[in-house]
Amino acid sequence: MARSTSKDAQDLFHSLRSAYLATPTNLKIIDLYVCFAVFTALIQVAYMALVGSFPFNSFLSGVLSCIGTAVLAVCLRIQVNKENKEFKDLAPERAFADFVLCNLVLHLVIINFLG
Repeated sequence: MARSTSKDAQDLFHSLRSAYLATPTNLKIIDLYVCFAVFTALIQVAYMALVGSFPFNSFLSGVLSCIGTAVLAVCLRIQVNKENKEFKDLAPERAFADFVLCNLVLHLVIINFLG
């Protein structure tokens, strides 16, 4: 039983890897940016767990900034993806402009939250 589960997991991993290799480069760059933002949030949470959260609003601002940026980047990825038929009429430049504008608003709110 465990042997077939292991083989199924390997087959799944190989099929996901081969499908991801066919992903366009611009989507891979966005994926890397999302991973970086989430990794930065995790580092901040680990730092808060080890050192403490004295200026708690600073901790919240940093983590929410990272997570908010990651969410906006995922939205950008969805809009730029050529296989997504829902946004076929949306130009990639328009999607990137929306991403930049929403990031600007997000970070203005974050800076305002810091005080």
